[in-house]
Amino acid sequence: MPYIGTMYLEEAIRGLHGIKRGADNAMAQISDEQFFTLLDAESNSVAIIVKHMVGNMRSRFTDFLTTDGEKPDRNRDQEFIIPANASRAEIMATWEKYWQLVLDTVKSLGSQDLGREVLIRSEPHTVLQAIQRQVAHYALHTGQIIFLAKHLKGSEWKTLSVPRGQSDAVNAAYAAKFKSK
Repeated sequence: MPYIGTMYLEEAIRGLHGIKRGADNAMAQISDEQFFTLLDAESNSVAIIVKHMVGNMRSRFTDFLTTDGEKPDRNRDQEFIIPANASRAEIMATWEKYWQLVLDTVKSLGSQDLGREVLIRSEPHTVLQAIQRQVAHYALHTGQIIFLAKHLKGSEWKTLSVPRGQSDAVNAAYAAKFKSK
């Protein structure tokens, strides 16, 4: 049986891929206009959430093991402002770039790294804690993206999980699939 640290890293990577897939599948359902839509003056658009996540990813995972995860050149407040000339393609290009950084960084780690200390805003974390902190953070914001996309699509929304009224059928299919193994 593999070491628990190896299992954790494999699960973190699997979870990060799933988080990204959920956000990507939700964003694929909305138009460019909806991508930038604010529900009210105090809310964030999908574009803002993506821009914030990208800023966080760049800061936390650039030189992950050797520098503080809150980089001095990060301007977090600017992450919540979308310039009038911003394009969805530009925002999504940075999304892809920094997701790749996150995934490559986590994939580069070994179980021996999990107990090492890294800093986030000068606060010490083990590598395991730092990764788990980011997995939770990205899952939270992906939930917001999915909620907004579902709201904006209304009755045209295509579910990303078990469709309403189909729980029994899905459970039966899983039971049959795993019973045969």
